[in-house]
Amino acid sequence: MRTALRLGLSLAFAAALAGSAVAATVMGEAQAPKDVSFSFEGPFGTYDRAALQRGFQVYNEVCKNCHSLNLVSFAALTEPGGPEFTDAEAKAIAASYQIPADPNKQGQTYDDKGNRLTRPGILADHFPPPFPNEEAARATFNGALPPDLSVIVKAREGGPQYVYSILTGFGQNPPKGFTVVDGKYFNPYFAGWNISMPPPLADGAVTYTDGTKATLDQEAHDVVTFLTWAAEPKMEQRKRLGFEVLVFLTVLAGLLYLSYRRVWKDAH
Repeated sequence: MRTALRLGLSLAFAAALAGSAVAATVMGEAQAPKDVSFSFEGPFGTYDRAALQRGFQVYNEVCKNCHSLNLVSFAALTEPGGPEFTDAEAKAIAASYQIPADPNKQGQTYDDKGNRLTRPGILADHFPPPFPNEEAARATFNGALPPDLSVIVKAREGGPQYVYSILTGFGQNPPKGFTVVDGKYFNPYFAGWNISMPPPLADGAVTYTDGTKATLDQEAHDVVTFLTWAAEPKMEQRKRLGFEVLVFLTVLAGLLYLSYRRVWKDAH
């Protein structure tokens, strides 16, 4: 009798756990990010220059229409450790953006039609936001605010793998019992599974200038590489300095040990 009772309780407990797991799935618990590797990972990882330039192209042609990159300057595109565009290339990129202008001689910042006066960007400028203010951005996306991408890789748990998974996680069928809210999209890597961002990338979304085939996975991989650099532009310098410090400490430890042996060799 006791054995049957224990067996019944065990089965009930197992069923409850299974039910909880199903409920958690239906509730929209985010899946673990995809296991994808990048060249910049590990203590000796570096940025792939070609991937950085392609990733910038993806941002420039796709992402900038919704997302800002407020903390990155055009001049940074030329610095060592980054995309390393030439000065001429970076100046052309900057000039393709319109920056809010300073007041003109009449002290005006808007024209007679109410439009903000602008000027072509220069290397000293930062990437301008796609909307004049937060209210305008929310009005465009039914109340949702597209996040700034300057440090998005650092700001999200899972880092590059999480951002890559979000970008490549669209197009799947939601599980039975889960409802996709009107105006949103199903993405199992996003908490709640209902995401306001429509699928931003697709095969052939850009035409790479270096001839690389622009598949969805390639575009996501490249733009994540670029956004990782945007969040940590001095990563290569940091790793190089860390390696040099370790070498210095190793040599110093060896010299101190030899000095110890020399000073105390006759003391025993």
